[in-house]
Amino acid sequence: MAILFICYPKCGTCKKAQKWLEERNIEYTFRDITLERPTEGELRRWIKASGLEISRFFNTSGMLYRQMKLKDKVKTLPEEALLEILASDGMLVKRPVLVLEKDVLIGFNEKKWAERF
Repeated sequence: MAILFICYPKCGTCKKAQKWLEERNIEYTFRDITLERPTEGELRRWIKASGLEISRFFNTSGMLYRQMKLKDKVKTLPEEALLEILASDGMLVKRPVLVLEKDVLIGFNEKKWAERF
């Protein structure tokens, strides 16, 4: 199973998630979200695979999210506009993102990850 692990290397939660994967000898491809941000197409596929609302893919605790005043916009803008915003800067995307063959997990929830593996 090919696994893509997308994170921000300085993020504490991402570091915990990476350690969790390594402790279980789970092989993955590492991708720094600041160097290679997700495209609109990738985000569209990931949202569909995750079964989650697009709003769940926003890093709501990030400075950029607050600076751009996205809290209300996320509720009212059409999906295409939200995809464009998400793809504009990797720091807007909730992380880590774990892209599996037929599933996508966002954020690190040890219980959910353990259930998946």
